[in-house]
Amino acid sequence: MADRTPRGEGPSAGGEGIKTFPFPTELAVGGVGMQVGPLGDDHTWHADAPLHRVHRIDFHVIMLFTDGPVRHMIDFAEYEADAGDLLWIRPGQVHRFSREAVYRGTVLTMQPGFLPRATVEATGLYRYDLPPLLHPDPDRLAALQASLDQLRREYEDTATLPLSLHTAVLRHTLTAVLLRLAHLAASSAEADRQQTDSTFTRFRDAVEQGFAANHSVSAYADALGYSRRTLVRAVRAATGETPKGFIDKRVVLEAKRLLAHTDLPIGRVGAAVGFPDAANFTKFFHLHTGQTPVAFRAELR
Repeated sequence: MADRTPRGEGPSAGGEGIKTFPFPTELAVGGVGMQVGPLGDDHTWHADAPLHRVHRIDFHVIMLFTDGPVRHMIDFAEYEADAGDLLWIRPGQVHRFSREAVYRGTVLTMQPGFLPRATVEATGLYRYDLPPLLHPDPDRLAALQASLDQLRREYEDTATLPLSLHTAVLRHTLTAVLLRLAHLAASSAEADRQQTDSTFTRFRDAVEQGFAANHSVSAYADALGYSRRTLVRAVRAATGETPKGFIDKRVVLEAKRLLAHTDLPIGRVGAAVGFPDAANFTKFFHLHTGQTPVAFRAELR
């Protein structure tokens, strides 16, 4: 938040004890429904809001960082932003500031209802499916920074226009900023989807090659050069299940094939899918099918 200490309304109660803080209209220049200014050490919405605690806000917050890294929690997921990155937090999202990080850059806050409905729809203000962390390339970053600088100049200039015209200019200038952000967010989502597709394809192929000997998610992640979190996200997006669940399903499928189409002893079937101990294989198979390997085979014959 800008280097001001908010005073005014207290928080309203959120679900499960998480407090919700309203937009501090009394701090906005001219009382308009937005603020833009420098991020500083004293980032708080209200005097009684310890922002290193989990809380909700009922307004939009967009932070463009000039320093980093900064770790920030949004909807219980940790995001690490560096210089040149943006975080977009939407109304109702749970978030928490890092106690250790130094927040430097520009912060834009906006009250719901400040922009007309057509603009809200065009800019995707309530696209909660879009990623909150954005990494603009140098050209887009320069354009965004220029737009924000222009918005800040208009915001702070309360002397050259009547309030009604000043507010109208702010709405138009803010719309230009948000259209750039919406395009960036949509592009980032598409890039993430393509990356997810690629990540899952590589994981799927690796499992197909190695499931008989390797049931470890961490081992696959290390071999493919991904973090475990990246792998979890990619597999869940592609299949709706965890990497471990995907591996186990493939192991069960192979075990069923061997039980159905060969006369291998149960112990040999288990060894063929990565279980040297027959008892462990039986336990695994029963957990995932509700039957023992012997019962499964007998039912087919």
